[in-house]
Amino acid sequence: MSKKLLYISAAFRARPGKETELRDALKALQGPTRAEPGCLTYDLHQAPDNPAHLLMFETWESQDAINGHMRSRHVQDFVPRVDGLCAEPPQITIWERIS
Repeated sequence: MSKKLLYISAAFRARPGKETELRDALKALQGPTRAEPGCLTYDLHQAPDNPAHLLMFETWESQDAINGHMRSRHVQDFVPRVDGLCAEPPQITIWERIS
């Protein structure tokens, strides 16, 4: 039986004037996150027609790995900054591939 991977889409919309700051803050999460156990991909995307729209697409080996990521120092340091950088709460969805 193969292991079921979990995929996360985390969509962010920057406050006006905070696009670069949000992008840089999200990019800073990549190095430490990619080194975490269970992280297979952690890629940042930006809408080509709107620099305020950013999407982190992630692949994880397990829910335990995601839970560890959420408890990590770099994520805990980022969370208090979200309200000041984002126009709305991030839209985070966990996905499981079915075919």
